[in-house]
Amino acid sequence: MHRRPPLPPLALPQSALTRYGCSSTTLESLLGPAAVVPSEQWSETLTTTLSHVSAEHGLPAAVVYPRTEAELAEVMTCAARHQWRVLPCGSGSKLAWGGLASGVDLVVSTSRLNQVIEHAVGDMTLTAQAGLTLAKLAPQLAQVNQFLAVDPAYPEQATLGGLVATGDTGALRQHYGGLRDMLIGITLVRHDGQMARAGGRVVKNVAGYDLMKLLTGSYGTLGVIAQLTFRLYPVQDESRTVVIAGGATAMQALVTAVRLSSLTPVSLDILSPALSIALGFGENMVLAARFQSITPGVEEQVNQLLAMVPPELTATVCREGADQDVWNRLSTVLFPPPAQPGDEPQRPRIVAKVGLRPAEAVPFLAWLTTFVPTAGLARLHASSGLGTVQLVGEAATAEAVMGLRSRCEQAGGYLTLLEAPLALKQAVDIWGYSGNALGLMTALKAEFDPERRLSPGRFVGGL
Repeated sequence: MHRRPPLPPLALPQSALTRYGCSSTTLESLLGPAAVVPSEQWSETLTTTLSHVSAEHGLPAAVVYPRTEAELAEVMTCAARHQWRVLPCGSGSKLAWGGLASGVDLVVSTSRLNQVIEHAVGDMTLTAQAGLTLAKLAPQLAQVNQFLAVDPAYPEQATLGGLVATGDTGALRQHYGGLRDMLIGITLVRHDGQMARAGGRVVKNVAGYDLMKLLTGSYGTLGVIAQLTFRLYPVQDESRTVVIAGGATAMQALVTAVRLSSLTPVSLDILSPALSIALGFGENMVLAARFQSITPGVEEQVNQLLAMVPPELTATVCREGADQDVWNRLSTVLFPPPAQPGDEPQRPRIVAKVGLRPAEAVPFLAWLTTFVPTAGLARLHASSGLGTVQLVGEAATAEAVMGLRSRCEQAGGYLTLLEAPLALKQAVDIWGYSGNALGLMTALKAEFDPERRLSPGRFVGGL
């Protein structure tokens, strides 16, 4: 396929805007001058982020911020007419995840599409625009004792659309399932600017093709998410976390017993010794089990778990503020806030998503301790085998990534590179996909984005 050279800047000088405008209408006249930000005016943080996402042909020309779904559709229509390659994003907190984009011309941010459309309190459903952040939404839902059951990376910046695009659920998937299980409706803008809708605003709705599952984890390669409908859950009366620490042999036996028991923790994570040290839990492997329900129910489950803990392991029960603090600190250590101008340079860091057979979780963490003794911060969900591995400092190398991937594959799983220095992402296969669905994914890409202009190169196989 013939590859065009990158477009010149879209906002400066004005003659360039006119030349590359949509018919007689420029992007500035579509959205207003404040909604079109050329690369020369980006913040240092945004410039750094995009330089790690679209490096092959330099930076995109501009970022645009539509404020309505109609404006979003107009931007995509304009992009289609001029064959601009588009990189969709929300707040940009997970923009560095996924593959390197190839020759992006325009970044389209949904961060100003940030309104609640409908909150059906009685039906426990929420319809909101894709750019609404979880941090802004959570207090509104808490007023009516409800919440969206996700525990994502970068919770202060994460948008609803970004959560779905990256499939980022977090520890709460133990009880509530993944985003595919709670997403019941979606509106997206196609590559040509046309709107498409699927699902609805009620839980028992089976209308249309299940675009919700297809778009979840698609990294913006099939369409730009504009609006989402989720099922919500009630906030429970009581929440306690049991932190259990000890050696791998006893931990493996306990994890197996808990998985086979009648216990129903909302979160059940196994932490590597290095992560345990970073959290102040000591030098051993840790099992963090969180229970939420009415107070008598939580007490019964906590006591049942404590009775299962062998003498070789130690257990601590965290209540009230200490309970939430465990999970806040866990998120902050694995996904620290972005560096700000003037901060000390951060050490090289690799963040990877891994998946294993659940029975292999404890052996994998024990192996990680020998592979990178102090640099392997890892959290695995005990029931699914999914999780996060972080390597820092001298351990953040391409050789380490390949070693981790090999070990994951031996355990019946995989490793996907999320965050890494640009040179490392250019040196290794980010996805490492070895399954047999690439043909199907290619066919779907051809249907949804035949010219491959949406997040080009970001997905498996360079899709």
